Amino acid sequence: MTKRPARTLAKSNAQFQRAVKKLPLGVSSTFRYWGDDRTIYVHHGKGGRTWDIDDNCYIDYRLGYGPAILGYADDRVDAAARRGMEVGGVFALSTERELIVAERISKMVPAAELVRFSNSGTEAVMAALRLARAYTGREQYLLVEGGYHGLFDAAMWMSNMDDWDAGSKEDPELVPYGKGIPPTVKRLAHITPMNDFQRLEDAFNRHGDKLAAMLIEPIQGNCCSIMARAEFVRLARELCTKHGVMLIIDEVKSGFRVGKSGIQGIMGVTPDITTFAKAVANGYPIAVVAGREEVMRMFRYGGASHGGTYTAHSVSLAAAEETLRILDETPALETIATYGRDLMVGISKILDARRIVHSYTGHPSMFGLFFTETPPDNYRAWKTSNYSFYDAMAHYLHDLNIIVEPDSREPWFICEAHGLDNSCLTDTLKAVEAAVDLVLEHGVEAAH
Repeated sequence: MTKRPARTLAKSNAQFQRAVKKLPLGVSSTFRYWGDDRTIYVHHGKGGRTWDIDDNCYIDYRLGYGPAILGYADDRVDAAARRGMEVGGVFALSTERELIVAERISKMVPAAELVRFSNSGTEAVMAALRLARAYTGREQYLLVEGGYHGLFDAAMWMSNMDDWDAGSKEDPELVPYGKGIPPTVKRLAHITPMNDFQRLEDAFNRHGDKLAAMLIEPIQGNCCSIMARAEFVRLARELCTKHGVMLIIDEVKSGFRVGKSGIQGIMGVTPDITTFAKAVANGYPIAVVAGREEVMRMFRYGGASHGGTYTAHSVSLAAAEETLRILDETPALETIATYGRDLMVGISKILDARRIVHSYTGHPSMFGLFFTETPPDNYRAWKTSNYSFYDAMAHYLHDLNIIVEPDSREPWFICEAHGLDNSCLTDTLKAVEAAVDLVLEHGVEAAH
């Protein structure tokens, strides 16, 4: 029998009991609540590791949902951020560094002819959709099932897989993520399955003349890194051009992580508008809306409104300048991808030795793990798959000091520091082996 891990969370549990009196669920984001007795409170992070207030040290593959692409508290980026502090913070006026960072982004991403800054991925996608509407004069938009574009009303619609009969000829109902989203917004939203070429064409044939935009994550950052086929994204590009629709490629998670020019560069597709956020400044809050000059020039008086007091904050801009320099001019992205591949190979050896069928999706820098021979290539296939083995494994990994998202929809994120720390891979694989054995011993079956 594998020894069951014992992790002390006494201080985190006590903090939760105090925090829940002033903070809903004891946290500032619902996704950080992992249960009354399993929610952790961070003391600090460094490199690829996080320490909680109980002094548990974790190898972190969540990385704040991806921002810490170089690792926590990166000395180079933090030194740059301190130089940004000396500028003075917030002026609601521009500084020279905005142009420096914009020029770097345009150099790395051909589609980014012009650039505007925002503070978060949600803000960037909100601005992108508003820009598309301003440019086209249309209101409706097309989403892809399983995509995630932030917490704002227009984007918070999904196919209701829980009540859907997969054997029926009907599509699942389009429903909001939760309460508080006006039902009237629903009439503007349409949705189509990922990688279904015919359904995509049908959607444009029915609604193309009314669509302002199609929003797509070619790597679905909130659905296991399920990937669109390059041909699917290219078809989307062709259909958007044909119908006068703005193609918005959302790279809030994949941008500057899977490659210097993002997944759009790998797939060879040029969007009209694109968004970036997570990896731009190694965790400092900044986001990007970029795109074709003709479209971006709609950000003007009398055009599409865009702004924000904290937009292009001096600290975040300085951190972005250094982070993007590192990603552009050093082997950091190669280091990240190499470690991700090595980790997947190591996990496969463990699972193969136990004759556990498995597969991966996504990119080595942000990958999903499935316990099926063929990974799903759309949200419907994921939702109807058995992910109980993964969920149980994630539970044990936490107790073994490995942080992954407890929800199987979130990818494993890799940072440069993982690849520079000789013990990360060895320690992770040892924990994965123990977690897999614990799951097997406690009655959750995997496919063989």
